[in-house]
Amino acid sequence: MKDINEIVKLAITTLLTLSATTVLITNANAENPPKMEKCYGIVKTAMNDCQTATASCAGSATKDNQPDAFIFLPKGDCNKIVGGSLTPKKDEKAK
Repeated sequence: MKDINEIVKLAITTLLTLSATTVLITNANAENPPKMEKCYGIVKTAMNDCQTATASCAGSATKDNQPDAFIFLPKGDCNKIVGGSLTPKKDEKAK
């Protein structure tokens, strides 16, 4: 019985420590939110964040990697993704 009490105490202590750490991290991020930028050409169908050249709402991308559809990413991440662009590209298949 003594072992179970020790395990329960340890579990509660761990849970409280993790909760406090989560609150501290959340507060730090709220004070310094990451800078975001639009990244074009990498979205999956219906997963874009905002309007495209042909539609006016989020989730309106009609195909994967649609050149004029974007998602918001932390600044600097778009340039690290193959196919990612900071500006919309023309759809070369439409020509």
